[in-house]
Amino acid sequence: MAALPSITVATVCFNAESCIEKTLQSVGEQSYAQVEHLIIDGASKDSSLDIIRAYAARQDRHSVVLVSEPDKGLYDAMNKALMRATGDYIVFLNAGDCLYDSETLAKVARTAFESASEAAELPAVVYGQTDIVDQDGNFLRHRRLQAPEHLSWRSFRHGMLVCHQSFYARTDLACQCPYNLSYRFSADVDWCIRIMRLAAERKLALANTHAVLCRYLAEGMSTRNHKASLKERFKVMRSHYGLFSTLIFHLWFLVRAVIKA
Repeated sequence: MAALPSITVATVCFNAESCIEKTLQSVGEQSYAQVEHLIIDGASKDSSLDIIRAYAARQDRHSVVLVSEPDKGLYDAMNKALMRATGDYIVFLNAGDCLYDSETLAKVARTAFESASEAAELPAVVYGQTDIVDQDGNFLRHRRLQAPEHLSWRSFRHGMLVCHQSFYARTDLACQCPYNLSYRFSADVDWCIRIMRLAAERKLALANTHAVLCRYLAEGMSTRNHKASLKERFKVMRSHYGLFSTLIFHLWFLVRAVIKA
């Protein structure tokens, strides 16, 4: 690969006037120039669109693409982003979430470039760590599940070790693995695993940035629907790792929770 890769940051939102500005700002302040900010809005009725359009108007470094139309939910909107993304990599940074600092995308691009194979094949995934923040962006804690030194599709048997917002997938591979709309809360887990399985089939690398890449808002959709999310995540894991393996690991999760209590 002769040049650093381009990156699409996809932001999916609906009536997000209370938290969209900080997300836009975190992308807008990136030092890295080869950035497409793709915003998929579900036809918001509040002031979200005014905020987004003002942000797009003042951008002179990054490409900003806004699509506003009704959708069938979060993962349907994410599939729309997959089909429209033009960057070499795509990451989903939804309303309320922020890139860690102004150098985040530069670190991702540099890691991808330096990890390319001798045949100039970019790694399938570039990943890193995540911090948890409150509504005001204040640091709460490092994410409990930490990204491993060496990631593979089997790693997620231990839980979703890499947060969705710190998982940069090669767009050509991501488009071959659209989100499964039969899942309401855990399609992101399934999506990450399927991309990593595809990477393993093609013998493509998964590259660790060894950096915190995202500030993740503590209250998300799966958090608000915790019990249903856990049931669905079990279903996802069973589909990839088999019933016996999934049961064993969930028993370990339970034991671990009791020990830490």
